[in-house]
Amino acid sequence: MFSQRHLLGIEGLSQSDITAILDLSETYVEQNRKTNKHLDVLTGLTQINMFFENSTRTQASFELAGKRLGADVMNMSMQASSIKKGETLIDTALTLNAMHPDLLVVRHPNSGAVNLLASKVNCSVLNAGDGRHEHPTQALLDALTIRRRKGRLHRLTIAICGDIAHSRVARSNIILLGKMENRIRLIAPPTLLPSGIDKLGVEVTGDMREGLKDVDVVMMLRLQRERMDGGFIPSEREYFHRFGLDDEKLAIANDDAIVMHPGPMNRGVEIDGLIADDINRSVIQEQVEMGVAVRMAAMDLLARNHKRWRVEEAMA
Repeated sequence: MFSQRHLLGIEGLSQSDITAILDLSETYVEQNRKTNKHLDVLTGLTQINMFFENSTRTQASFELAGKRLGADVMNMSMQASSIKKGETLIDTALTLNAMHPDLLVVRHPNSGAVNLLASKVNCSVLNAGDGRHEHPTQALLDALTIRRRKGRLHRLTIAICGDIAHSRVARSNIILLGKMENRIRLIAPPTLLPSGIDKLGVEVTGDMREGLKDVDVVMMLRLQRERMDGGFIPSEREYFHRFGLDDEKLAIANDDAIVMHPGPMNRGVEIDGLIADDINRSVIQEQVEMGVAVRMAAMDLLARNHKRWRVEEAMA
């Protein structure tokens, strides 16, 4: 049974929580492939999307998920909000709380900001990415993609390659895949590895050929230039030569290994365009599809708990 009030990170979820979200997501994958995709699961509820960082895929996915479930969805333009006029995050949270939303979806550039906001509101909060901390729904959609393609989500060897240091996607995936008993290898230059990485129970290497040997899943990461303030890599050309995924490097992985990328991609930097578009190996477009289903499932489960708590509070 899924009993969480918020979805702030993978760290607070149990194996059964993860499985509950993925199992419900499967039903929404099928629903989204029907001609009539709309349901009334969230009818009467209000969903507010607050994105303090620019986003295309995640914001569109959450908006679509809410509308397909029947919610009243409002997108707030935080670039033009009162935050720019000096209002604090807490004051923004209190203002929104006075409007009685039911679901709040938040992306913020600072780690921990979403957790702080969740402590000040009465509704359920979903973390759409906070700083270098977590991006839970991305890890869940990745997990769903892997489970559907590989037939299981345990005892797989999974390589996560690239800009680990700046990636909340990597952190959430490391936590989730570790909870589900997988072997995880991180492949990156030393400059793109966070400190204390050895405490996460993962293997670490700076050699793509060593790291990709016999893996079932190859998860490439975007170089997050906007979070870099120095010489993390010598050049994009050199980076692709050493850490970009091409046919030669992919041949080291298992023959049936799948290729993933959370997007947006830098073709010719992190991944060769031909591999990204290979329908037999790449599941990148499938990840986008799974994202809508996973976010529908997460909001459905949180809304059920929110309704139950409101009833219990009214009866108390």
